[in-house]
Amino acid sequence: MICPNCKLKLKKIIFRNTEIDYCPKCLGIWFEEDELRRAKDDKDQELNWLDIDLWQDQAQLAVAITEKQCPFCSQPLYAVDYGQSGVRVEVCNNCKGVWLERGEFKKIIDYLQEKKEKEVLDNYTANLLAEAKEVFTGPEPFRSELRDFLAVSKLLKYKLLAQYPQILDIIISLPK
Repeated sequence: MICPNCKLKLKKIIFRNTEIDYCPKCLGIWFEEDELRRAKDDKDQELNWLDIDLWQDQAQLAVAITEKQCPFCSQPLYAVDYGQSGVRVEVCNNCKGVWLERGEFKKIIDYLQEKKEKEVLDNYTANLLAEAKEVFTGPEPFRSELRDFLAVSKLLKYKLLAQYPQILDIIISLPK
């Protein structure tokens, strides 16, 4: 595979327990289909329920075609925003791969960690119901969706303690 920026051969490396390809010159990273999600989940297990579906809105993918070619299938890469992160990634609409420039993975993780905190406090019930539904409907395998649901349900204690700190005082004062 060839780097979309430098046109050098990409090298394989294990990154966040996921085998990915990277450019030794520009340090860009190529994630094949689903590898970005797996690397993100390995980086922060509490983020495994929080995924951004870059292919959900097909019209959004055509927003900005780039000069870059997919390292895997040589199709044109499209620039698309990664949620509301401010990070613009290049994606291949054919093989579903994602190209990240140097430092973009960290920016995505930072964004998702902030989003997680907001989602837990503001939209907990909606997220819990959505994850419960996905346990049976996908898009990930049953086991993965069940882990996502359990991660969201685990966050309930954080929500309760953040909104009602007096609950912690009551729990601490209970006899042992």
